[in-house]
Amino acid sequence: MPKIEIIEPRITWKNEFEEIRKDLVSILEGFIMCIDHIGSTSVPHLPAKNVIDVQVTVSDLNKPYAKEQLIDAGYNYRIGTDRDSLVGFDEDSEELKKLFFMEKPSSRRCHIHIREYGRENQRYPLLFRDYLIADSTTREAYALVKKELAIRFPDDPDAYYAIKDPYMDTIYRAACMWAEKTGWTSNGGLPTHVTSE
Repeated sequence: MPKIEIIEPRITWKNEFEEIRKDLVSILEGFIMCIDHIGSTSVPHLPAKNVIDVQVTVSDLNKPYAKEQLIDAGYNYRIGTDRDSLVGFDEDSEELKKLFFMEKPSSRRCHIHIREYGRENQRYPLLFRDYLIADSTTREAYALVKKELAIRFPDDPDAYYAIKDPYMDTIYRAACMWAEKTGWTSNGGLPTHVTSE
């Protein structure tokens, strides 16, 4: 596994996501609801690992089409990474199921999370992203925590994520309150870049 390194934000991340999105649409069009840029590289002014996170939203995670299409196209399916974790949810909850892929060989590093529309784990990254964009103080605090963890645990991803993930869940709870207060929605409940279903 590559060393954990947090770098300063790059203006190229948005365009790099767009290239990945176009490739995914060419492979999955007609099988998916939408594709969104998520994770720290989707938040302006936020330091991040140099990995583009992408969420592909489907109507039914149990249908095999997206998985089969991506495997056939050369994307790296990660067996055993079939759910997220979120404090307050049972680890077997349907709300946390997903499929996870990494980039094709010799391609730009990316993580592709396929999640079912309307599930808690599908809403989480969109709300988390938008809340960090809206709240600069939380964004700066999150950046400091990530940088410090990367300094302390550059070769120990288990330790890095054991601390970072519950901290993210704490931010997410604040984001949920912010969403309720502001009436937040993500494009009326659908992420951006809607393709055909």
